[in-house]
Amino acid sequence: MKKFILFVLALLGATIGLASAGMAQEAAAAVDSARSYIAIASGIGIGLGVVGPGIGQGITMLGALTGMARNPELMGALRVNMLIGLALIESLAIYALVVSLILIYAY
Repeated sequence: MKKFILFVLALLGATIGLASAGMAQEAAAAVDSARSYIAIASGIGIGLGVVGPGIGQGITMLGALTGMARNPELMGALRVNMLIGLALIESLAIYALVVSLILIYAY
């Protein structure tokens, strides 16, 4: 986990360094540069935006399957609650996708 956090911080530092270098260009070149940085930021954003929901879905499935294995009588109720939880978790990844698409196409 520590390596992952260091990797994310290095990516953010590189992105900030590239963005500051890009703003030193002329106005027309800066617009093209900004668009490319927005594309890079959108890619990184969607990549990081699906990591959390992916981990959350894995933990949800683990808990539901463990509960079903320990108490088979509650399988129906656990399945319904698990599916509702998975739908809510998946909506977080969709929000990250929508924000990335807005960044790409609105600028």
